[in-house]
Amino acid sequence: MENNIGATDRTVRLALGGVLAAFGVAVFAGALDFGPIAGGAAVAVGAILFVTGATSMCPIYRVLGVDTCRTQ
Repeated sequence: MENNIGATDRTVRLALGGVLAAFGVAVFAGALDFGPIAGGAAVAVGAILFVTGATSMCPIYRVLGVDTCRTQ
């Protein structure tokens, strides 16, 4: 698969994904009291953002024809 995530997009996805995943883990560990649904959603969204950032490929971008590698 061809990469479709540029450097800035990748950095934001990695950072935000890590923060959201850490937030979700903190909720499940009992350090934060936001409920299991919020914790689960944070872990899921954080993991998706982190994986798409790590692989530099987003399936939704591919379907929509978006490519942040080649901004003009």
